[in-house]
Amino acid sequence: MRIVRYALDGRVGRGVLQGDQVHEFPWGAAEPGAVVARLPELKLLAPCEPATIVCAGSNYSGHLVAQGRALPQHPSLFLKAPNAITGPDTQIRRPVELRRLEYEGELAVVIGRTARQIPATRAADFILGYTCANDVTAHDWRADGQWARAKSADTFCPLGPWIETDIDDPSDLRITTSVEGRVVQSESTSDMIFGVPELLAYVTRWITLRPGDLLLTGSPAGVGALVPGDTAEVEISEIGTLRNTVTESIP
Repeated sequence: MRIVRYALDGRVGRGVLQGDQVHEFPWGAAEPGAVVARLPELKLLAPCEPATIVCAGSNYSGHLVAQGRALPQHPSLFLKAPNAITGPDTQIRRPVELRRLEYEGELAVVIGRTARQIPATRAADFILGYTCANDVTAHDWRADGQWARAKSADTFCPLGPWIETDIDDPSDLRITTSVEGRVVQSESTSDMIFGVPELLAYVTRWITLRPGDLLLTGSPAGVGALVPGDTAEVEISEIGTLRNTVTESIP
């Protein structure tokens, strides 16, 4: 099932995509309802509205090997702020004073049930589904000593195009990131150092995740720069393609 959030005729709704038609699907509904519109007739929004966004850094072995770094003993975590969320086919706003803006294509896990201190063996019970994410980063702002500004500027967390719920095993999905049609990242989630169940168990030892919250699982090798005018696409097998264009923000 592909769950979407959409805007149509001045209102925001939640639905299920079946073929090219979106059906009503409010929270708590057991089955999809009436047809709202065809997909081209509405605007897709970010498919969830997380209160908490937890991200795993340095979680692909190929990425670390390329940098000559040792594999970590436990996940490295950081947060992105909810204001960074934006949807598919929207603009990533590059701050004018920034020297280098970077893309990071990632698999995002959407939480379906309140998760606190869950074992890895039960992780699937707490997952609603998966979506594509671009963990946009202001590279030169990492020098702050912490990553809040570098990771959490407005529009620095594109999500979409929908939540795919019918993925039983996320351990071998192909992530392909393209910039202006040129493939810059291509890797399987099998290269993750810590898989989705291990990450979810580790995070929820200390951080309670609630329905709609997000876990970003790290980016493979090939992270690079974006400039105004670029179109970045993050495609994940069994999910779809997230597309955004970079523009320079107004100071």
